[in-house]
Amino acid sequence: MLCPVFAAVLVVGLGPLLAGAFPQAALKKSCRLSQYGSPAYSELAEVLKFREYYEDIMPKDSKCSTRLFNRKWTPNELSVPDRLLLVEAELDLTIAVLAHPTVHKLAEKSQQPLAFFTQAREDLRGCVAAEAPSHQPSGKLRHWLQKLETAKKTETASCLEYSTIVHLFQVLHDLGCVAIPDRCT
Repeated sequence: MLCPVFAAVLVVGLGPLLAGAFPQAALKKSCRLSQYGSPAYSELAEVLKFREYYEDIMPKDSKCSTRLFNRKWTPNELSVPDRLLLVEAELDLTIAVLAHPTVHKLAEKSQQPLAFFTQAREDLRGCVAAEAPSHQPSGKLRHWLQKLETAKKTETASCLEYSTIVHLFQVLHDLGCVAIPDRCT
């Protein structure tokens, strides 16, 4: 049996060495997305309220040619690492759109959905770092990511905004798909 004083000396002396062996950043980068499988009703209600507000005040830009969210495949056809990368790209676009609306009166209404999607992206990035740190996207996903990058360069901000906001619930569905893969359909 160890003497209590000796045990205390060991803890004080070896504690920092053991803590250094397991950096806090590595411990925090675990994949916990289950809360996004079924987001709280209040979060869904805020997203719906924002989308409806947007649709009420903004006319559809008929010059928009982007069809980013009209894909010939669904997330369940992708590998889990591809799904993570897909949702990360969707969240990046969603956050960029919500953070910089084309109409000033959208800025206030977007704050709660923006906070929700930002937290989701932060949590998702922990999963990407833990589960797909050097994953190369499949052909389907790579093609879609290229299409997204092209749209960001060629489409107007209002077109990207329209496409993204109208499809917020698809982003939520895709997020739920990575959160609870068994429900991914």
